Amino acid sequence: MKSADNVPEKTRKPSGNGLTLGLTVLCAAIGGTFQYGYNISIINAPTSYIQKFINDTYIERWGTGLDIPEVTLVWTLIVSAFSLGGLLGALLAGPMSVRFGRKKSLLLNNSFMFAAAVLVLTCRVAKSFEMIIIARFLVGMNSGVSMNVQPMYFGESAPKHLRGAVAFSSAVFTAFGIFLGQVVGLTELLGSEPLWPYLLASNVLPALVQLLTLPWFPESPRYLLIDRGDREACLQALGRLRGGEAPVLEMEELLQEQQMSAAINSGATSSAKTPWALFKDRNLRSQLKTVMAASSAMMLCGNDSIYFYASYIFQEAGIPPEKIQYVTIGTGASELTASILSNLLIERVGRRYLLIGGYSLMSCWSIVFTVALSLQSRKVTGMAYLSMVCVFAYILSFGLGPAGVTGILPAEIFDQTARPAAYMIAGSLMWISLLLMGMLLPFIVNGLGNLCFLPFLCVCLVSAVFLGLTLPETKGKTLAQITAVFDKKNQGKMNEVPDLMTEHDPLNDLYQLATGLHLEFNYIS
Repeated sequence: MKSADNVPEKTRKPSGNGLTLGLTVLCAAIGGTFQYGYNISIINAPTSYIQKFINDTYIERWGTGLDIPEVTLVWTLIVSAFSLGGLLGALLAGPMSVRFGRKKSLLLNNSFMFAAAVLVLTCRVAKSFEMIIIARFLVGMNSGVSMNVQPMYFGESAPKHLRGAVAFSSAVFTAFGIFLGQVVGLTELLGSEPLWPYLLASNVLPALVQLLTLPWFPESPRYLLIDRGDREACLQALGRLRGGEAPVLEMEELLQEQQMSAAINSGATSSAKTPWALFKDRNLRSQLKTVMAASSAMMLCGNDSIYFYASYIFQEAGIPPEKIQYVTIGTGASELTASILSNLLIERVGRRYLLIGGYSLMSCWSIVFTVALSLQSRKVTGMAYLSMVCVFAYILSFGLGPAGVTGILPAEIFDQTARPAAYMIAGSLMWISLLLMGMLLPFIVNGLGNLCFLPFLCVCLVSAVFLGLTLPETKGKTLAQITAVFDKKNQGKMNEVPDLMTEHDPLNDLYQLATGLHLEFNYIS
């Protein structure tokens, strides 16, 4: 077994500041999850202009216009293409991250965005609305890859005591993308009829920024050591990310995980699992159920339907129609604020409480919102303002926990060999759920009316209970500790002694030994 004696002397020095890690996060996220939030936001402003372009194009081709349901059908294809592309991107993310690495996958992912920008900028000249459908599909592919690869990259690059905060920054950038997309989509900026192609193509700018900056930053140290078996490259990357030298205790943890992977694969480097192998592995069943439930609930919880209702609620509250676009920006600002707050709290409160607390709060606000909508339809005074409060409170509750914690889970509860496949499964379920919500939401609203939030109430309640029963706290724990908790669940021994650090686990014993030997370096926060 490798020990501290096998780690080069330079790794025993304390690490410096985390400037490189912070800049790596910024450069990766600006072309990663920021793009997801930005692209689901900018499509709302030019809806009427694109629908007019669809009809005008059809008239030029065939001499007759489309009926409103037919225009709506084409618009639905444009919107759905984003989710379908995201599903394909999520399926590509696993193989790409294994073959090319985390950083290079994010860089290659920008090619989809450049191709999409060319299509939307030339669709008017070509007089083809089909080019918009293809462009949105490519944009979805970009988002599908980045939503999986970026949290993996962050989770593998951050130190244990900052792992949650760094990984949660993916959600912060998603919320920032939503907010900035709402601002750029204002009619005074790019949300006017002559400029809507430039609005849809503006996503190429973050892609260009990432392409110019991210190559200067390190690859994931875990990928370099465990997937590629390149120990020297791992030491260099880890030292750069820590702003000094690679910390010895963190290197010990990486060597432990490498040995676990080598023991499973009977070799020096790991062999990534496929999604099918993950489904068949009984030792990972509890982890997989937890991630699948969390990923599905994130898109089925009704947060998107809140945005759907926002304009109606604001109008009923007496806000002039021409001012609603400015008030709607407040919804994006609310999610951004909640994400930043949660990013500050995650290493203090923990993942489990934020996730369960978020869904619990959303359940409460679903009940209040349903009552408010029902009373508002009966013209009860003040209910429109209560509905406005519910809109912002629901979005804040979502941003506080589910929006960010969900993406962290696969990086923390799966080892290096299973992590890409876990993200493929989680990402696929997320995009399938998003597609289903887009298709079913109009029917839910029309069929249930003011009671349309009852299904979302059920989703939030079930999610809070299920995750409360299955998800252990992962804050500040090593993979060996987290795996030990899930091993108990998989073996049906949850009633045994819960204190992992008192059990005779060789990996935990090694960790404790390393901690005692190197405590003087103050590595552990």
